[in-house]
Amino acid sequence: MFRINLLFTFLFMVLAVQVSTAQKFLAETFTDVTVSSDVTYGMNATALYFQQEGEAVPEDLKMDIYEPVGDTANERPLALVFHTGNFLPPVTNGQISGRKTDNSVVEICTRLAKMGYTAASVTYRTGWNPLAPDQPTRALGLIQAAYRGIQDGRTAVRFFKDNYNNGGNTYKVDPTRIVAIGTGTGGYLVLGMATLDDYNEIISTTHGPLKFMLDVNMDGTPETPMVVPTYHGDIEGKVTAVAPDAAFGFPAGDTLCYANYPNESSDVDLVMNIGGALGDISWLDENSAPIISVQSAFDFFAPYGDDVLKVPTTGDDIVRVQGSSIVAMEQDMLGNNQKIKDANIADVYTTQATTNSGIAGHSFYESLYPVTNPPNSNMVDEGVVVEWWDPSALSPPILPDFPNGVPWNQLPHPSGGTFHDQGLALNEGMSAEKARMNIDTIMAFYAPRAFVQLDLCDLAPPEDNCVVSVENIKGNEVALTLAPNPVGNEIILTSKEEALMRNVQIFDINGRLVRDYQGIDNNYFYINRSNIPSGSYIMKIGFDEGNVSKKLILK
Repeated sequence: MFRINLLFTFLFMVLAVQVSTAQKFLAETFTDVTVSSDVTYGMNATALYFQQEGEAVPEDLKMDIYEPVGDTANERPLALVFHTGNFLPPVTNGQISGRKTDNSVVEICTRLAKMGYTAASVTYRTGWNPLAPDQPTRALGLIQAAYRGIQDGRTAVRFFKDNYNNGGNTYKVDPTRIVAIGTGTGGYLVLGMATLDDYNEIISTTHGPLKFMLDVNMDGTPETPMVVPTYHGDIEGKVTAVAPDAAFGFPAGDTLCYANYPNESSDVDLVMNIGGALGDISWLDENSAPIISVQSAFDFFAPYGDDVLKVPTTGDDIVRVQGSSIVAMEQDMLGNNQKIKDANIADVYTTQATTNSGIAGHSFYESLYPVTNPPNSNMVDEGVVVEWWDPSALSPPILPDFPNGVPWNQLPHPSGGTFHDQGLALNEGMSAEKARMNIDTIMAFYAPRAFVQLDLCDLAPPEDNCVVSVENIKGNEVALTLAPNPVGNEIILTSKEEALMRNVQIFDINGRLVRDYQGIDNNYFYINRSNIPSGSYIMKIGFDEGNVSKKLILK
């Protein structure tokens, strides 16, 4: 506790990215959003139904697009959000989640739209066999599934760029400010989108070497790539690919990749992975997009460091991958996050990330937020919990026996109990409130970094008085007083007459926003403690000159 308090004491003596009042792109400034559902952004071949059809099946690629109601801007930053799901559909993946309508992605997209973004919850092709009998076959299935997912993510980027150039910019996006965000398996996808810019990187991996190659002739040396553009298409999904033979199990002449928007760029300007890992750290180079990472340092599903990914249900090895700590360290060495680093963002979330980095056993790397929660009562690390569900809601259709689905708390799980029971084992006390508190932290860590990296000050309306790199100030510069402290039921803030408080925020020791008061514009402010629990908090008070932070103790 002393270490945390000491960090808070010195936290606000550095430069930070700040804005004078609640403003667009940093806070929710719109109250309502509109959603365009099931927008088709492309078409491509899925392997999901191969067992029934004997060939790859063309599949429409869909997304739901969220926009702020009442926004008059002609262009907005675009955020593409990719759900979790183990590259398999719900139920088949052993999970309740895995759709573009998962509560987590709906929540994130809604928040982004209220902040002034256009946000899209994007589906992508699924299908592989995690229960394959040997490790090379499991690795083959996963890299091909990830390859298709990366193609689809890049197709979604090009859909919006094509709409901007040729379709009237229906969704009011700025094609130079595009973010890709992925939760769980979506984290693997967006990290690939940020880094994999040359097919040869798949066959020349370094951690470990040749891990995406097959030893077809059984001579002890892998010689055949698990992904081949002639069969599977290019890494962007811009070129149609027809299998010349049945080398990968599909019939000769089967189309395995369809071209979508080949004249547009697939580049993104920023990525955030919430969980997941990178296929190989050698993919990351000086050309990679800036990356924000949020991951548990003790992640049960995806390595936080350099380790072998395993099938969650069986524990069988799949392939060696690199997690967020390795990605962040490499990004720091290459300087890919330097623009964000130079902004010297100093807030309670950065402080908590710094503290958590020490718990995780490494230095703080800009734009990495390690989650270091203790294990639950099942002695399982829950990761970054952003999911919740209605136990009595119906699963997707289970054909032919249950075409309308089965309630999650009745649907038997292969590992025992019901799907709801298995979900609770990894999300103890599951609730919307629990997930939203974690999403609060993720979005608060993300927002100022995206604001800097995407130059969103340039898109902010004039009335926001957008200012970057305002210095945090000491309380005596504005004669700030907080009384009493420790606090009983009342908190009274005063400042000198000409130093008006613009906003006040209260954060708990984990960096979560507890109270947010905007538009104060006075040198006196009274807060009724109401139902804020006892404990230690940080209060951030915004002035025109900068911000002051005070430690707050509630009895």
